Amino acid sequence: MSVDLSTDYLGLKLKNPLGIAACPPLTGDLDMLRRLEAAGASMAVLPSLFEEQIVHDELEFDRMFEDHAESFAEALTQFPDLHEYNTGPRDYLRHIEAAKKAVSMPIIGSLNGASKGGWIRYARLIEQAGADALELNIYFIPTSFEMTSTDVEQRYIDLVADVRQSVSLPLAVKIGPHFTSLPNFAQHLVAAGADGLVLFNRYVETDIDLETLKIKPDLLLSNRHEARVPLRWIAIMRDQLKASLAATSGVHRMEGVLKMLLVGADVTMMASILLKKGPAFIALLLEQITMWLEEHEYESVEQMKGSMSRGNCADPSALERANYMKALISYTMEHPSPPT
Repeated sequence: MSVDLSTDYLGLKLKNPLGIAACPPLTGDLDMLRRLEAAGASMAVLPSLFEEQIVHDELEFDRMFEDHAESFAEALTQFPDLHEYNTGPRDYLRHIEAAKKAVSMPIIGSLNGASKGGWIRYARLIEQAGADALELNIYFIPTSFEMTSTDVEQRYIDLVADVRQSVSLPLAVKIGPHFTSLPNFAQHLVAAGADGLVLFNRYVETDIDLETLKIKPDLLLSNRHEARVPLRWIAIMRDQLKASLAATSGVHRMEGVLKMLLVGADVTMMASILLKKGPAFIALLLEQITMWLEEHEYESVEQMKGSMSRGNCADPSALERANYMKALISYTMEHPSPPT
């Protein structure tokens, strides 16, 4: 009997737990989406729609029209009124529609808003375009000394509640790991309307160009060791949270996928490793995962999912401080000093 690789995520039935994370070179291209699905990918998150970019584009259109209108008097009646002209996320919405026609796997929209009105407006448009679900890619950096951790968390919670009231499609929230009490915060996000959490967001870090003395963004691809952070928190939250959990950041090998499933992830999302190895790597992973499940006498992914969560782990303390102390004690120097 063949192993059943199917899994449920956000109420969507996926043929296997290998999803594609939001990534312009991968999910922003229709031909690449077809190749990813042909290789075995079970779902794809489209690149994020950024409200700031939309506003920037609208302002650029406005500036261009105004400049030309002032140069030619007769042009005043030729340019459209930008309050009525649709300079919004047309290309993104068209990409959703085209992606739904190009592949049969679920297509999840991704939104990164900057205002309450923006989150709600574009969430509705993404739903109307036919996305199977929506991922809220929340990126907020508190910079005020007066803003408390409660203020920050409430901002996320209110945002999720506002979007939940505006759309009916499944809603996932992609967050970072840097919260004071992540399980409590996650519980509030679910109570506000999140159907699932994506753990974790890899924020673009800033750097300094020493030649120009300007701040610049620096995007680095993930490495497989980063998977240990979502591994721990998924294991801790799996039994306490009634929501889907997606693991991302550092999922590069068959071992990483299996470990995420064992602690309770419903799906794993990849991007960096596929940029390096190409879509065909998905087929190899599926072959390796199937072989491992057969060798260990699992009949399905559902059977193994969460079997090593904190609630099911023989030694839950290994996910906490005991793990830290054991690692320190057991570490051996690679180049010990010669005896004196």
